[in-house]
Amino acid sequence: MYGAILGDMIGAPYEFDRGKKTKDFPLFVDESQFTDDTVMTIAVADALLGVSPQMPDNQIRKSIADSLQRWGQAYPDAGYGARFIEWLWDASQEPYGSFGNGSAMRVSAAGWLYTTIGETRRTARLTAEVTHNHPEGIKGAEATASAIFLARTGRSKDQIRDYVVSEFGYDLSRSCDQIRPSYYHVESCQQTVPEAITAFLEGDGFEDVIRTAVSLGGDCDTLTCISGSIAEAFYGVPDQMVAECRSRLPKDILLVLDRFMARRDC
Repeated sequence: MYGAILGDMIGAPYEFDRGKKTKDFPLFVDESQFTDDTVMTIAVADALLGVSPQMPDNQIRKSIADSLQRWGQAYPDAGYGARFIEWLWDASQEPYGSFGNGSAMRVSAAGWLYTTIGETRRTARLTAEVTHNHPEGIKGAEATASAIFLARTGRSKDQIRDYVVSEFGYDLSRSCDQIRPSYYHVESCQQTVPEAITAFLEGDGFEDVIRTAVSLGGDCDTLTCISGSIAEAFYGVPDQMVAECRSRLPKDILLVLDRFMARRDC
């Protein structure tokens, strides 16, 4: 999950097109702090560490919803969207049909914890459905988790591209140079996930993926969170960047992150 969290941190100062759509920027500045993307990524990981694939869907969804609300209420000012803020305090936990990119930015744990792509996609779908139960919201989560699974299990970038296009129908034909000039701040899965995957496909190494994603602009903390989560699975994360990431996280988030890494690497 370091890739997702670093993407969030590094992209955050440049969200809302506050950057210059360039790859030439300092990786870490004072404003490179985690946002709701990290909190929700940790919340999903915390939930998935406590469930098993043998559990029924409704039980897994309940664990995920409880964890999202618990972590969201612990960090109420992390930068959530208005509708999600309402949901965080809604005891009914009813999903609200969102196709926002939040389902894709929080899903990375599902890409790591399972041995088959079927299990990965099922769990990714469940992580989305608790709030983002629109087909596009579910698709964004499944596509991101699938790309992580394929990257960590040794597939090439061409194989990852082909799977995403054939299974999810995303247009990955544009280059980042073609995307960048007209790309703007938009928070839908359908206008974030393809761009994030394209940044991963074009990047040359973990850091270059991060820089490429940030350079697209728009909702670039979330876009880079998604790109970084896939890039970690393909390239790994440099030790220096891991250390910088950890230095900017509170103890409760680090505890879940360390539990997750221990499970992932066992």
